[in-house]
Amino acid sequence: MTDKLTKTGAAVGEPVDTGKSAPSEAFLDVRDLKIHFPTDDGLVKSVDGLSFQLEKGKTLGIVGESGSGKSVTSLGIMGLHTVGQYGRQKAKISGEIWLNGRELLSGDPEEVRKMRGREMAMIFQDPLSAMHPYYTVGHQIVEAYRVHHPVDKKTAKKRAVELLDRVGIPEPAKRFDNYPHEFSGGMRQRAMIAMALVNNPELLIADEPTTALDVTVQAQILDLMRDLQKEFGSAVIIITHDLGVVAELADDILVMYGGRCVERGPAESVFYEPQHPYTWGLLGSMPRIDREQTERLIPVKGNPPSLINVPSGCAFNPRCPYADVPKGGITRTQRPELTLVGERHHSACHMPQEERTRIWTEEIAPKL
Repeated sequence: MTDKLTKTGAAVGEPVDTGKSAPSEAFLDVRDLKIHFPTDDGLVKSVDGLSFQLEKGKTLGIVGESGSGKSVTSLGIMGLHTVGQYGRQKAKISGEIWLNGRELLSGDPEEVRKMRGREMAMIFQDPLSAMHPYYTVGHQIVEAYRVHHPVDKKTAKKRAVELLDRVGIPEPAKRFDNYPHEFSGGMRQRAMIAMALVNNPELLIADEPTTALDVTVQAQILDLMRDLQKEFGSAVIIITHDLGVVAELADDILVMYGGRCVERGPAESVFYEPQHPYTWGLLGSMPRIDREQTERLIPVKGNPPSLINVPSGCAFNPRCPYADVPKGGITRTQRPELTLVGERHHSACHMPQEERTRIWTEEIAPKL
């Protein structure tokens, strides 16, 4: 699939074709994605210039506090911001999203809709609200399968039972006829994973897949997702505020703050050689079980910025404990751009890299 989707006439709020560049070799290539929401109080810049790539068979972890733009990014990739009145898009979206050679934002919405479920699928944060309460779990999985495959109900039911069994639901043929409220939280999450994987999608997005689950069930869900990725070879995006989750699954990590990426790179590099003060704060607030904790966790002081009035320059500046470190004449109103600080490792910070490395090595890392 290397053809570009057909551009349709743009209604209010639809992405405007500004002349797209050629697709890259990456399976998923997000370029300068912006998702803004007009409100009575002003323009909410939920995502404000986000770029990243993801290869098939790899997992990207997107982390950050609530309100950093993680979930909005995932919905933008899935094309699920068409929630305005009269079929118009409520969000103002620009940039490019290339999936397996197809550009989604300027594409025919009907073609993008057909891709959902078949080529890209999503595990939502709350399966109880994401699944319809009036239909059985099996019925909903069957429906998701038959939308993309011209098969009879018997064949679709067989496929659904296979998937329920594959994700570890006991007595899948019997539980096929249960309603979502008859499943426990962990079982509902497994059923949601089965529904997302029923069409063997090449891109799977998991939005907070272990939220509200106890730690033993969390571990089971993470092990399940790891095994299923190996089996299906999907590209996976894990969206979470829990660094422990991405440490388990992710090959690469993207740290979001104020609607933008402040650091991204290989998971090992971001965990052991982080180059942004916000990433230091996230790591400092994460409990460790691999060694004795001698000091209290270090919270990130202050509150996340308003996405209507994002601070000029570095959005983390009001909360940054190193905001007053000399930065070679750079003013606070200058926005730091992502720069290469290691192999495939980028960070957006005005502090000289040598100073960041010194602070991490001498002041931050010994306390974690």
